[in-house]
Amino acid sequence: MPFVRPSLAELIDRVSTDIASRLPGVSATLLRRSLAGILARAEAGAVHSLYGYLDFIARQALPDTAEDEFLLRWAAIWLPDGRKPATFATGMSAVQVTGTAGKVMLAGTTFQRSDGVLFDTTQDLVQGSGPSTVSVRAQVAGAAGNTLPGVALGLLQPVDGFASSAVVVSPGIIGGVNQESEAALQARIIRRIQKPPQGGSAEDYETWAIEVPGITRAWVYPMQLGLGTVTVLVGNDDESTGFIPDPAVVAAAQAYIELRRPVTADVTVAAPTSFPVNITAALSPNTLATQTAAAAELRDLFLREAAPGTTILISKLREAISIAAGVVDSRVDVPTGNVTVPVGALPKLGTLTWSGI
Repeated sequence: MPFVRPSLAELIDRVSTDIASRLPGVSATLLRRSLAGILARAEAGAVHSLYGYLDFIARQALPDTAEDEFLLRWAAIWLPDGRKPATFATGMSAVQVTGTAGKVMLAGTTFQRSDGVLFDTTQDLVQGSGPSTVSVRAQVAGAAGNTLPGVALGLLQPVDGFASSAVVVSPGIIGGVNQESEAALQARIIRRIQKPPQGGSAEDYETWAIEVPGITRAWVYPMQLGLGTVTVLVGNDDESTGFIPDPAVVAAAQAYIELRRPVTADVTVAAPTSFPVNITAALSPNTLATQTAAAAELRDLFLREAAPGTTILISKLREAISIAAGVVDSRVDVPTGNVTVPVGALPKLGTLTWSGI
């Protein structure tokens, strides 16, 4: 039978009854501001705090409920590299600058994005006769440093012979990943316990892939490219990336798995192509609140069930919209049936178009 933690009111009642039973002449119902009543409440409060601490310690005793530093200790025991750290966004020849030919921009020169994110150059640059490009790295690790091509940057301090403004060029400043969340770390620990290494099984390849920063999901296809081959498609649940890891993360996963694969296996790690699924639906009532709730349910559906080459069932789309908070009635107009996703493509939620019923 599970232990039921007593409430503060129950503890006050127990202590009050105990005091009354041991002090002759004291009523079983202690007055709130009497000495005995004050002592009863003080003791009950202290005991209630101890129960709370014991409850906290009990949660840390198992990895599925552990948190903070206790979860990190579980990670240190079960995972070879512990918690996945944040990584810095970088860009090889990613920032285009203009200036006077022959002028020098030293490594460590700082550029600033409009929202205050800072980037340092990683090499000396000797300006040519036309626009030049320079490699940069974000000063702070995390996804905030990722910057799309076309975004303007400005020099934090003037550099002799160079224009104060610059622009990010293809492929952009990429590869920045936030530190692994506690929920994701907890899921990996439980996976490691439930699915121990098996010398190169399909589950081993999936485990190796999701140990790489920037990868949260993986799909394994044995012998897809021939005898002795293993194909690993990798994805990222971070919606800002479109669920498709950038090439730098894919390359890191390839290198990581190469060090752990069986010696006879020929492994190819790749990112799936993106396959947006556009949805047109009618809602009753058709309000911003119901649209937001329905969109959230659809995003959860795609996170749960999206996989390369899968089929998105129209019934699941209808269900996700109909169970959204505030939706009384709904209808899905597009797509008109099940959506078959091509092999090697990962479905993602595309454009949402709403109307009223």
